[in-house]
Amino acid sequence: MKPQPNEYPQSEYTSRYINLVPEDNAIDVLRQKEVWQLVHTLSEEQSTYRYAEGKWSIKEMLGHMIDTERIFTYRVLCIARGEKQPLPGFDENLYTETAHFDSRTLVSLLTEYSAVRDANLFLFDNLDETALLQIGNANGKELSVRAILYMIAGHERHHISILKERYLKIQ
Repeated sequence: MKPQPNEYPQSEYTSRYINLVPEDNAIDVLRQKEVWQLVHTLSEEQSTYRYAEGKWSIKEMLGHMIDTERIFTYRVLCIARGEKQPLPGFDENLYTETAHFDSRTLVSLLTEYSAVRDANLFLFDNLDETALLQIGNANGKELSVRAILYMIAGHERHHISILKERYLKIQ
């Protein structure tokens, strides 16, 4: 079931990702590993492509998605377990810059993506309704575990759209 409006801040940032997932189960969406399906056949050369100066390469975008999923999943774990301390935000550009994703192989990044996703799915599959409805504070905003799950799936779909339109020119 999709998160209700009282489960997350009605901000452009949060709503944009949640609204990209019309399905009733974000976990089923995550199980599809859509980004892996899209980029696993690219060459190393293709994976370092940037559509404009100062934009991330495909490898950097994939690395950013892995980092973001890890961070959002940490939030899921903390809030589901009843954490009341505010959880910090993060600087996505700093994380991507310091990770040196372009020095890694695409296969390495895709293997990590799959490992992170598989581990996260074990956690997500074992959250009961009480855990899904837990509210916590992440990046200064109150939101539910369920809303974060939808944000993870929506964040991936956001970047898939960018990959298709700006990097791979798929309509």
